[in-house]
Amino acid sequence: MKSKILKRVKGFRAVDGAGVSLVRVLGHDTTKSHDPFLMLDSFDSTNYDDYKAGFPTHPHRGIETITYLSQGHITHKDSMGNEKTIGPNMIQWMTAGSGIMHSETFQEEKRLLGLQLWLNLPQKEKMVDPFYQELSEEDVANFELGDARIKVFSGEYGEHKGYTPKHNPLDYFVINLKKGGKVTLDTKEGYTTHLFTLLGEITLNGEDVDEKTDLLLSEGEVEITAREDVEIVWMASPPLNEGIAWGGPIVMNTREELIHAFSELENGTFIKTKMDL
Repeated sequence: MKSKILKRVKGFRAVDGAGVSLVRVLGHDTTKSHDPFLMLDSFDSTNYDDYKAGFPTHPHRGIETITYLSQGHITHKDSMGNEKTIGPNMIQWMTAGSGIMHSETFQEEKRLLGLQLWLNLPQKEKMVDPFYQELSEEDVANFELGDARIKVFSGEYGEHKGYTPKHNPLDYFVINLKKGGKVTLDTKEGYTTHLFTLLGEITLNGEDVDEKTDLLLSEGEVEITAREDVEIVWMASPPLNEGIAWGGPIVMNTREELIHAFSELENGTFIKTKMDL
């Protein structure tokens, strides 16, 4: 059975942080269709002015952020004492949990290309201790399927296994295909599956898809043909089917929890865990 495109979301230009120009793809309007995925932003620029201001120190609670870079560098600094820089073919995985303050800054590059995903935490794990780590392509499974080169950063595809998440199961694959190349993958039963065309245009099960487009997929077989050299990010996780109260950088389950989180921000009790490294 072939998979069908249930929803197609084309990214649009937006500005966030201290003036970072980015492509916003998923957000408040897609929380139900893409549960447990909340937000998806893509970075793609050859102009340092688009991103040099970065994201000054700001809070998060109740989510995980997964940032992938194809090109460029990002430096992360947080309230746990971490200060780390990731580069091409690396992932920055941050569990905000009970609360974290962090900033993200960028080096000047010929091209900055990547994306950041916000993954909702289950209600019972909203207030876990914050956590941070990086993953490189050397840390995870790399394999060939059809004409594609696939990096399994998280989860698994067949016998190929990447990082095992501490909270939500998450299949996070980066797929590279040369122009004219083909690959066929299968979705996982019971998972919300979507992919994002980070670079280049594809044909998926006979339908043409533009660059910077997210496709929500039904269960089944997914045949991808590259219309040019492409890089695709495949993301899949079981839905939570829980309430969402989302205010800026904080995502809780009820409005009361959200109000309480912002109250803690104001009175200085937001950060529950701090480690000096």
